[in-house]
Amino acid sequence: MTVLAGIFLGLGFFFIFTGALGILRFPDFYTRLHATGKSDMLGVGLMVLGTAILEGPTLNGLKIVLVIFVVALASPTATHALGRAAHRAGLVPWPARKGEP
Repeated sequence: MTVLAGIFLGLGFFFIFTGALGILRFPDFYTRLHATGKSDMLGVGLMVLGTAILEGPTLNGLKIVLVIFVVALASPTATHALGRAAHRAGLVPWPARKGEP
């Protein structure tokens, strides 16, 4: 079980790391938001699942699994709210900006 938990933790770290690279690499707010919005849910979910496996079938393990459901509801909602607020504020995507190639 420790090996399986380690695999989930490693995969979770990989997805969170790629989301962080997306923040640094992509050119505008919307693409950065997309990179982090997709990778943080999967990364956090896998890492929390790995810790739940380490905890075992106890009440604390069940509580840790419930965190996955909270993150699964909150993360896409927050990402959507941020994107919508940026759109309403008039932030245009990168290729549509004037004066840039």
